[in-house]
Formats: sequence, C-alpha cells, structure tokens
Amino acid sequence: MRNILSKPFGYEPVLSKEDIKPVKKKKGDRPSDWQFVFKQIWKLVDEQRFLLITVLLLVVISSALALIGPFLIGKIIDTHIVEGEFAGMQSKIVWLIVIYVFLSVSMFLQNYWMIGIAQQTIYRMRTSLFAHFQKLPVSFFDKRQHGELMSRVTNDIENVSSTLNSSFIQVFSSILTLTGTVIVMVILSPLLTLLTMTIIPVMFIAMKWITRRTGKLFKEQQQAVGDLNGMIEETISGQRIVKAFSQENRVIDEFTVKSERLRRTGFWALTYSGFIPKVMNMLNNASFAIVAGIGGLLALNGHVTIGTIVIFSEYARQFTRPLNDLANQFNTVLSAIAGAERVFVIIGEPIEKDDATKYQDMVLKGKVEFDNVSFKYEQTDDEHTIRHVNFTVNPGETAALVGATGAGKTTIMQLLARFYEANEGQIRIDDIPIQELPRQTLRSQIAFVLQDPFLFEATVKENIRYGKLNATDEEVMEAANKANAHEFIAKLPLGYDTILTADGGEISQGQKQLLSIARALIADPVILLLDEATSSIDTVTEVKIQEALERLMEGRTSFVIAHRLNTIRQADVVYVLEQGELVESGNQDELIESKGLYYHMLAESKI
Repeated sequence: MRNILSKPFGYEPVLSKEDIKPVKKKKGDRPSDWQFVFKQIWKLVDEQRFLLITVLLLVVISSALALIGPFLIGKIIDTHIVEGEFAGMQSKIVWLIVIYVFLSVSMFLQNYWMIGIAQQTIYRMRTSLFAHFQKLPVSFFDKRQHGELMSRVTNDIENVSSTLNSSFIQVFSSILTLTGTVIVMVILSPLLTLLTMTIIPVMFIAMKWITRRTGKLFKEQQQAVGDLNGMIEETISGQRIVKAFSQENRVIDEFTVKSERLRRTGFWALTYSGFIPKVMNMLNNASFAIVAGIGGLLALNGHVTIGTIVIFSEYARQFTRPLNDLANQFNTVLSAIAGAERVFVIIGEPIEKDDATKYQDMVLKGKVEFDNVSFKYEQTDDEHTIRHVNFTVNPGETAALVGATGAGKTTIMQLLARFYEANEGQIRIDDIPIQELPRQTLRSQIAFVLQDPFLFEATVKENIRYGKLNATDEEVMEAANKANAHEFIAKLPLGYDTILTADGGEISQGQKQLLSIARALIADPVILLLDEATSSIDTVTEVKIQEALERLMEGRTSFVIAHRLNTIRQADVVYVLEQGELVESGNQDELIESKGLYYHMLAESKI
C-alpha cells in the first residue's frame, strides 16, 4: 500500500530551473541538442563520478586486452605453428588464457557497476522531475494532459534508463576498440588497412541517409506515445461521462487515430533504423572478403605473414563490429536523447516563485479584500474572466458567490489561494497584499471543500489526516464525528483502517464529501472555500453535509459557491456575478427587495 504520509523524496531535486537552459536547436533533424542533454545527465551523476571513471578505466583495459588477444594469436602462428617450433608456445597460451580471463572479469565488473550508476542516476532524474511537478503552478497542469505528463515520468525516463544500463558502455567501448584497432592495423600493414578503410565512405553515406530520417521519426514517436497516454488517462478517468453520453465509438475512433499515428511513426523509425545493422553486416562481410583475398595474395608474394593475415582478419572483424554496435545502439540513443530532452524541458519550466519571507509564522485573522481585481486566463486572449471586482469580507463572515456558469466564481477562489495571480488590482488578507504572504503560510490556513472531492489510495484515517499530518487518531475521530462521517466509517470492513482505492470508488459521493469535510475540519483553517459542496448530493445526505458544513464554517471566513437557497440564506453577504463583473451585493432579503439580477434568477429557479 502506498503511504500518502511518507515523503516522496528525501532531498532537494538535483536539477532546478536555474540548471536547465533552453534547448538550442541546430539545423537538421536531430532530436535534440546532445550537449544540452549530456550536460544535465552529468550533473545527475555528480555523486558517482569516481565510480564512473573507474568503469571507464575498466572499459579502456578491456578494449586493450581485446586487442592484445588476436595479436598474440598471430604471433603464436608465425613463431611456433608455421615454423614448427613449439618451445615456449605453452607459456604464450597461458598468457592468452590469462588475458581472456581478465577480459571477462573486467567486462563483468564494468557492467555490474554501470548498472548501479545508471539506476541511481535514473532515480535522481525521476525524483527531480517529480519534485519539480510539486513546485509548478496550477496553470501548468491546466494546460497539459495528465497522461502525457505521466509518460515523461515513465516512458521517457525508461528510455534513458535502457541507454545508461547498456548502451553507454557499449558505445564507449566501441569507440575505443575502433580507435585501437585502426592504430594496430596501420602498424601491421598500411596497405591492408587502406583497403579495409574503403568501406568507410560507403558507411558514412548510408548512415547519413538513415539518421536524417530516424532522428525526426524517433522524436515524433515519443510525442505520439505521450499523446496516446494522455488520451488513455483522460478516457479512463472520464469513463462514466463517456458511457453516460454513449461516446464509446467516438473515443474508440479517436484512440484508433492516435494509435495509428504511433504505429506509423514507430514502423518507419524502426524500419529506417533497422537498415543500419543490415548495412553494417554487408560492410563487415565485404571487409573480411577484402582482407582474405588481398591478404592471401600478399602472403603468397611474401609481403605479409600468415599470422599477420590472421591478426588482420580478426582486427577487420573488430573494426566493423564496433561500427555495427554503434549502428545498433543508434536508435536506442536517439530515443533516449528525445526522452531526456522532454524530461529536462519540464524541469526547466518556471516554478511558483515565493520570495515573501516577512510573514512566515503569521496567524491570519481572515479579513479578505478584493481591490479592483481583474484576471484573464492565458488561453482566453483579451477576454477577462473577472473585471474590476471589489469587495471586503470581515473575519468570521460567510460570503456566497452566485452567478451563471463562467461568471468568475471559481476564479475568485483560485486567486484567493494564489493558484493564479491577478493581472490588475490587489488582493489583501488582513490588510496585507497577498503577494507578501508566503504561499505556505497562506495555504496552510485555507481549506477547500470541492464539488467533486478527491481521495487518495490510502486508509480512511490517512485521507482525513491529510489535512494535518501530525494529527492523532483521537483528533481524526473527533473530526469525523463533527463531519457526520463517523457513523458510516464505523460500518466499513476495517473502520478507519479501511483502504480506499483511487478516488474512493467503494463509497458514495456523499460519503466522500463527508470525508473531505472531516479533512478540512482537522486542518482547522482560518479561511474556508466551498465550491458547490452540496450540488450533486441527495437530499438525505445533504442534511448531514449541511450540518457538518455549519460546524466547519463556524467562526471562519467562508466563501461559498452556492446553487441552493439553504446555503445562501445563511450567508452574511451574497455577491452576484455576471460575465466576470460584480453586479450586486447584500444579504438575501436586500437582494430580493432590490428586484435585480438575483431576484430574477430566483424567480426563474436558477438558484
């Protein structure tokens, strides 16, 4: 069971916005700026750099041993087998065995240690990303599909993990082996080396043709995976709505389109990248044929020895094998680079800045003022959601917000909690501009009770305690009693220790609302924000919820988005909003007497 009370990470994230700089795209179709990605990964490896250097040294040693082995075999052939002189051959064979034993041990250690380095690096990358999610503003999540963001934590990071676990060592080893092989080949026979190198122009042209296509395709594939995951998460979360409106066929069609895009991009990405090993195998065979054919003629004419041909044949294979390995790993590396860029781009997103330090330990009284406040969401262009809103709510008062959908009621609450910042005007709490209050100070003294309460996959007790993590069991039960939730909790299989699945599927909507009220009660907020808390509840349950809300609102500054008269009647003041503007205010009797918008809404049964 996941414990929602435990900390998801034990230290500050390794990477922050200051570490991440914008990706500088270069000409061509490469999926990202390689230097940018490698620089960020290098920061993640900082605590294990000594071990990483040790691994790289082992790779150098194993590459050297891999070169010495064939060379020694060739010398044994020339010195002992061809000459028929077997004295001293045994000692060279022993050395050959020792070389290959050390080669095997070195390869085992480097792989073992590299897996540990890779897993620790991925752990820190995933932790940094998750920690950054917690510091991003609400507006960031409003503009993105949650499934697409989840894809970055899972799929994209998993691609990076696969590359660090295996491809990193293989690529580095291949480069070293390739370099060492060429040097030894030149020393042994410049002519054979030159003939072997004739495959390089062909290889270069083929690789350039392939990589120009695969880079773009692998990035598009990662984007298609994110879009598909986002659509799946959205559809599963809204399954009741899908079925209620009989939209099953439509979502299947939409899924088919997105899945087809992923299939198509994946097919062509893997098809083009699949050409790489085929081309390399062909070049490998061509290289071997050149060495065998030309080397045989040179040996017959006495220009090279049989041992040299054997050494060259093995080195020619070692020359093309690292090229083949590099080619085989290329698509994996491309996918990892694209995934890593998507992760680091998120970490580079600006977090909620909170420079206020003056009122960190302040206990609020609850006076709330909106002074000529205007606000618009980014996607609404020039259309303000609320315009020039002015009001004052004194400590302990209850203010009801009334208006049609889209009038700006929820926006006022979001501005009050600093989920968004006002574009114009000023919001003050206890005569202090809200920007001067640290978000932690502000939000720790505000509680929400929403129309659709959210519960975590945890016990009932833990869900209530989420409002106050250090609350005792007695405090939890007291809050549940005040919220009228204790009666139904006691009937659950394990009472307060009953584990609820994600979003509390085992209990009714009304019971979930009672738990959310208990969670707000235990938090003991100064300011309470109720967003249509009883709008989708049956009449019997509404009575219990209304009683619980009355206890919750007692002595607290409360803002209530209300659609039911019994809630509005209890309000000290009612604010009527129309198209983002505050058009009326007063208690219910005053508003009815004035026969304005509120009166007509009441007459038309819109409240």
